[in-house]
Amino acid sequence: MTDPRDRWDDDALLDAIRAGEESAFSELVARYELGMLKMAEAFLGDRISAEEVVQETWLAFVKAIRRFKHRSSVKTWLFGILLNQARKQAARRPKEWTVRSRAPREDATGSSDWFDEAGEWRSQPVAWGSNPELDLLSQEAIEYIYEAIASLPEKQRAVFILSAIEGWTPEEVCELMKISSTNRRVLLHLAKSGLQQRLDEHFGKRRKSPPASKSEDPKP
Repeated sequence: MTDPRDRWDDDALLDAIRAGEESAFSELVARYELGMLKMAEAFLGDRISAEEVVQETWLAFVKAIRRFKHRSSVKTWLFGILLNQARKQAARRPKEWTVRSRAPREDATGSSDWFDEAGEWRSQPVAWGSNPELDLLSQEAIEYIYEAIASLPEKQRAVFILSAIEGWTPEEVCELMKISSTNRRVLLHLAKSGLQQRLDEHFGKRRKSPPASKSEDPKP
């Protein structure tokens, strides 16, 4: 039998949590925890830190739940807490975690082998896809992609994760990040360019050599 809470919107779940219904909290966790973990791991670059940040986020959520004024959606508020916790975690890391930034490099059209013009994956890494049986990338490759994302400047990183990994709408990203639509597009473009360069350098850019032209035999 389907649990009626599955059909509740986030605001109804929040009211039930405030009323002390533990099952409503479990439903909210089930609804968002996987996405939170993916976002935190992509932001920080490793699973253990991501799990710690998600736990800290839920604790902060419970402490602040009665102060929530519904000025944004529950989802935006929850992921805003997550983003703040991830920033704190990143700030506590030793300096050797910091990766030197590199100037972006791309072709004149803004396209690349890894991303399209909108900054979307041309072929999304299987770690974020819906078909885990498609073992297209090794675990080492997936870990490097996470590392590359974690090396982006903070705002670029957050916009890229929300847009390209979590699939948030432009409006949701702008609401969470408190940025304009134009700023979101610029940050996404810069993130795509920076990732394109790092992934090219690590995996090697795959260029197709033009076919050799057939030389004609010299006329006698």
